[in-house]
Amino acid sequence: MVFLKKSVLSIFLATIWISASEFIRNEIFLKTHWTSHYEEMGLVFPSEPVNGAFWVRWSCCVACASFVLALKFSLLQTALLSWFFAFVLKWLVAGNMQVLPLGILPYAIPLGLLDAF
Repeated sequence: MVFLKKSVLSIFLATIWISASEFIRNEIFLKTHWTSHYEEMGLVFPSEPVNGAFWVRWSCCVACASFVLALKFSLLQTALLSWFFAFVLKWLVAGNMQVLPLGILPYAIPLGLLDAF
């Protein structure tokens, strides 16, 4: 029972951390990059609450996956695997859909690594 409580608390806190850092990075620090890139494509950057709820669910999935990885791997291995699966693959998809402003990558890559650790 103690393991279950610690597990749920760990996943919950990691979800909050990931959600908060994603929000701060994309809605506060890099919002102008996102909005101008989307405007150039004739689109509106999606930042409604329903989009935020989607990213909270995504953050919870990342936290769950990272928790499971942490049971099998070292801290460094877990962080790098989590970063690869959560952030690299997300950016590959965004790049493939041509909605990724490449100018944010110098910020997103190190901040994504920080999130993963």
